[in-house]
Amino acid sequence: MSGNRFTGRSALVTGAGTGIGRAAALALAAGGARVVVAGRSRAPLEETVALVERAGGTAVAEVADVSRAADVRGLVHAVVERFGALDVAVNNAGVFRGGPLADLAVDDWQTLLDINVTGVFLALQAEIRQMRTQPGGGAIVNVASNLGRHTQVPNAVAYAASKAAVASLTRGAALEYIADGVRINAVSPGASDTSMSLRPGETEADRAVRMKDQSPLGRVSSTQEVAAAVLYLASDEAASLVGTDLVIDGGAAL
Repeated sequence: MSGNRFTGRSALVTGAGTGIGRAAALALAAGGARVVVAGRSRAPLEETVALVERAGGTAVAEVADVSRAADVRGLVHAVVERFGALDVAVNNAGVFRGGPLADLAVDDWQTLLDINVTGVFLALQAEIRQMRTQPGGGAIVNVASNLGRHTQVPNAVAYAASKAAVASLTRGAALEYIADGVRINAVSPGASDTSMSLRPGETEADRAVRMKDQSPLGRVSSTQEVAAAVLYLASDEAASLVGTDLVIDGGAAL
């Protein structure tokens, strides 16, 4: 695969201050894209920008809350105003709230809906509206989860429901807008090398021991492995992939 397959293209990555979002931003920039990294806290976004620039890439930080329509519209406007177009969007912003369903606080449920579902809905709206006006259209990758559409585990029912909604939004939007040149797909990571996959009080070493038994692969996925899948779906090499949900979980959902 070409190392500069995104040269001349502009990208937006939400939830880019840490984890998979940061890895995706770094990978897109390494591939030649100019990247706007978005999130709710400026400090980690600036760290992502610094990492991109240290590697010779171009990135800009924008603080935004994806659950607010005006913020999301502002993100798309910022990309277009600075770089002229929005060619790639990675909707990665998400949160986890866990516990037995009957005991889950309503506020936690609402947070899952606001960020994981409404956030992707609003991002899709703003991104599609821009991309369908562009001669080259665009590519969108939503970050769902192996939990929800693919498998279930105890104490994550509400989270799984929110991510199943992301998978459904992806498939429906992909069907509606491919004729406008907007290609939409999803990745569904399992346990990855992020803080979200750590249980309360668990260390990375503890997690490594647990994953030897829980995952057929025997380990968590690296954020770079997930980012590689994101870049593939966003690239011209995946031009015929529409509404695909690529599971990256070491076989956990099999």
